[in-house]
Amino acid sequence: MTDLAVRELPLFPLPDVVLFPQEVLPLHIFEPRYRMMLQTAMSEDRRFGVVRWDPQNKRMAEVGCCAEILHCQVQDDDRSNIVTMGQQRFRVLNIVRDTPFRVGMVSWIEDTVSESHEELETLTSDVTRALRDVVDLTGKLIGKPSSLPADLPDLPRELSFWIGAHLGGPVADHQQALLEITDTGERLRQEYELLDQTRRQLAARTVLKDTFSSLGGDDGET
Repeated sequence: MTDLAVRELPLFPLPDVVLFPQEVLPLHIFEPRYRMMLQTAMSEDRRFGVVRWDPQNKRMAEVGCCAEILHCQVQDDDRSNIVTMGQQRFRVLNIVRDTPFRVGMVSWIEDTVSESHEELETLTSDVTRALRDVVDLTGKLIGKPSSLPADLPDLPRELSFWIGAHLGGPVADHQQALLEITDTGERLRQEYELLDQTRRQLAARTVLKDTFSSLGGDDGET
């Protein structure tokens, strides 16, 4: 992206939604203020900011992700179905105005890398292995083989964003924190810890399932 370091950006707070770079997010736009936001975005550079809104604390996160509008279908009642893709992350510096829709002054966020190339490659391999184990074990538990997509990112930063966006369970509870991390290695380390914890829990459940299955199969009495 060729933006200046700081710019104004329309903001779309969404309850418990965390958008990551390169992830697709379909949205249905129906509130009048966000219809106006959409019109503004479409007339300019087709971008707005998606920011997680915490419905319990009534607070908007300080870090969000820019969404680029890939497709927009306007209905007869002026509601719209749009498809967006996450681009660059940003930090909200201040709110410029709240009406008719929220606009913030934002600064773009880039990742740094504190590890050597070899260390980052090793970490990426460990995370990928843990991820595959979690998917395999989940498939065994539900009795339906599961596999990772063929286009799973292999670059460290892109892989870390993909994991943050796609994994449920304990990772989902940490999505906002993972989005805010600005060190690729640190994000991967935290994801590894979450994946390894999940892997161990799934492995234990798999053993229990296999044990009960074998007992049920050998039991000849009622």
